[in-house]
Amino acid sequence: MTDEREDLGPRSARVPWGSNGDDVTNEREIEQVVRSFYARIRADGELGPIFERVIGDNWEPHLLKMCDFWSSVMLTTGRYKGQPMIAHLKLKQVTPKHFDRWLMLFRETTDEICEADTADRFMEKAARIAESLQLGMFFRPDRHDPERGVPARP
Repeated sequence: MTDEREDLGPRSARVPWGSNGDDVTNEREIEQVVRSFYARIRADGELGPIFERVIGDNWEPHLLKMCDFWSSVMLTTGRYKGQPMIAHLKLKQVTPKHFDRWLMLFRETTDEICEADTADRFMEKAARIAESLQLGMFFRPDRHDPERGVPARP
């Protein structure tokens, strides 16, 4: 890892991404969000043990992958090449309530690190991602009657 990657610098040193000045998200800010967020996850009594069971001692590769993921999401770089749904379907101990906790910690992180507009953009994306993952992991069409909006009879 280079010295530049380790030194994320103060908020005032951020360089806007793009030429129009509207998008203040950049790679350094994304890395700062990712590293700070996962430090919170690791310290969290509810989510920390889940991540520890899955990631173990492989945190640095995971963090780099998440930097690629959020770079692709926020900056449309296309660097992330994984399949998040498949990875999350393997997590049998995860429940829908874990997504609420995940979003709360992510909000705390983005609010602390990012300007308000950027934090809101991160959260819009995070909420859609969480919703998509929850639908993929927990929604069972055979148990739902969409015409009535209620669970179907067994």
